[in-house]
Order: sequence, then C-alpha cells, then structure tokens
Amino acid sequence: VQLQASGGGLVQAGGSLRLSCAASGRTFTRYAMGWFRQAPGKEREFVAAFSRSGGSIYYAESAKGRFTISRDNAKNTVYLQMNSLKPEDTAVYYCAADSGVISSSMRSSKMYHYWGQGTQVTVSS
Repeated sequence: VQLQASGGGLVQAGGSLRLSCAASGRTFTRYAMGWFRQAPGKEREFVAAFSRSGGSIYYAESAKGRFTISRDNAKNTVYLQMNSLKPEDTAVYYCAADSGVISSSMRSSKMYHYWGQGTQVTVSS
C-alpha cells in the first residue's frame, strides 16, 4: 500500500490543522492505520491509530482530548484533526499502515510496514 500524507503547515498556538493520509494500492480496510510524529533530535512517537477493523481507536496521552483520528473507507483516507495545538506539537507527522499489527502493539512504530513521506507541522508560540 502507498501512503500520501498532506495537510501540514504553520499555525499559531491554539490553532487547528487537519492532516490527511490517502492510501492506494491495496484494500484499505485490511490495514490498521496510525499517525506518528518526529521532532528534531527526538525519536518517532505514536500519536493515534485505528485498528484494522476500525472498531478500536488509540491515542497517545499527549493527543487525548485535542486530536481526533478518523477514516473514510470510501476515499481510502485517514484524517488527523488537531485542535488546541501547542508548540510542542511541532514535528514531522507520518501516517503508517500495517495489516498484521495487533492491538497491544498499535503504539509501536516498529510494527508498521508502510509509511507515508511525512508532513511538517509547525506551531508557533
């Protein structure tokens, strides 16, 4: 599956952005879909994810209450709505997919086989 992330940009603290991840190549609904981010000098970290069935959603503590992950199976697209953005949210955001990741491993970047190219999110104070 090929992933194309978009929607990043520069926003002031307290603002909002919606990231999109368009998937192509294989049956979208067979894949667990996740968002990760990586700030300069830091390791890639989990943000949010959908289980393969779409029935379970997972969030990092830093994302709970501010970010919402959603998916449109008809458009083969996963979204990350980010509200109340903070300067510490500044990072390159990546979408990821895998058909075999299990629920206990949804937060591990090592469990995802397919990655998009990343989209930069910069939050100014």
